[in-house]
Amino acid sequence: MRYVRDAAAVIRSKNAGPFELTFDLMFTDKAAYDEVRHSITPERIAELYRIPVAHVLKIVHFEPALAVKITIVRPMASGALGETDVYGAQQHAPLFELTY
Repeated sequence: MRYVRDAAAVIRSKNAGPFELTFDLMFTDKAAYDEVRHSITPERIAELYRIPVAHVLKIVHFEPALAVKITIVRPMASGALGETDVYGAQQHAPLFELTY
């Protein structure tokens, strides 16, 4: 078992509008991208983020950039009362536990 965090060059999160978060995983090596991309499924993302699978809106594999983009429903709207990360920039940490 290996961790995606060890294969990816970049793992980051950001807003995709006020009601969605997007995550980017970028790789510098095609072999690592090819090996990891198949382990990134809606079910695995839902499990990591403790959300319903239906809240995993998209997983886009973009081979020319050796990147995977994941979009989920935000647990709270950006800027809502009690929301602690307006820009969605600190939401990628659960992806560090993703294995392949």
